[in-house]
Amino acid sequence: MTTPAAVIFGCEGLRLTDWERGFFREVQPHGFIVFARNVDAPDQVRALIDEMRESVDRNAPVLVDQEGGRVRRLRPPHWSELPSAARLAEAGEEAIRTAAALTAAELLDVGIDVNCAPCLDLLHPEGHVAIGDRAFGAVAETVAADGRAYWETLLAGGVMPVIKHMPGHGRARVDSHESLPRIETDLETLDRSDFLPFAANRDVPWGMTGHLVFRACDPDQPVTLSPTAIDEIIRGRLGFDGVLVSDDLSMGALGGSMQERTRMALAAGCDLALHCNGKRDEMIAVAEGGRPLDGAAQRRLSAAEARRGRPDKADRQALIDKLAALLSETAASPQAAAGV
Repeated sequence: MTTPAAVIFGCEGLRLTDWERGFFREVQPHGFIVFARNVDAPDQVRALIDEMRESVDRNAPVLVDQEGGRVRRLRPPHWSELPSAARLAEAGEEAIRTAAALTAAELLDVGIDVNCAPCLDLLHPEGHVAIGDRAFGAVAETVAADGRAYWETLLAGGVMPVIKHMPGHGRARVDSHESLPRIETDLETLDRSDFLPFAANRDVPWGMTGHLVFRACDPDQPVTLSPTAIDEIIRGRLGFDGVLVSDDLSMGALGGSMQERTRMALAAGCDLALHCNGKRDEMIAVAEGGRPLDGAAQRRLSAAEARRGRPDKADRQALIDKLAALLSETAASPQAAAGV
């Protein structure tokens, strides 16, 4: 059997094109990711995901960003109105776990089995709004506990969680979708703050890198492309030995060609290179820069898969009703309502 490539791809629209189907069959990406442009209704999403898996002739993982709040690819009327992390934190642990269980049930219903959530980034007043209410809060210990409640419930519900953005995006003053953030804070201070939620959740199966420079570790390369940052911070200071996937390689924070970005991310220590926008020329370049999964990545993927829950079918309506009741017990704070 051919070893899958260490890449994850998106696609252009609501169904695979003939070109995409042939490309995926040839390249054999490890998995796929779904965005809002790929989503219309449940049956359509199921059909698209079936096509993705059929194109590689295996049960490939399918990812999505379904955090709640601003970052949701599956939205009403077919899917629930999921609140932001900030709103869930305000409502408490039971609300966090209920939202995660509901999210897992709704994703599995259409065949999505990996969720790029939760964010364990801290909310910093000087940080860019790109994080904002995606964070559980500003206190590292609280974010660590809330994040664990979310990802453990997601995993028990049969969906693989991906904590992000390692090792912490909260201090970034620019949006890494557009430009490269540079963090000037010393590592000892970061150990006590931004790094702490990730270190406290080092046992999570999957994590995602952030595209940002930590000057105290590697002043030249963002974490995603830095062997030093991945080895010394993510694998070292944080102690994370799970599957490490890059953030989207097409984001503006990174320079160089897609081929170079892919090659550098994998060489730096990412197990999987993620490319999201579905653009043909970029996907070809990413495939050219990729490689088969190496032994360490295969070990981590197998260990992660062994931890996936095998739940009975959830009562989605009961979870919806329970979450609504829990949220109604606390009024949304001005900060959460404003998305900051």
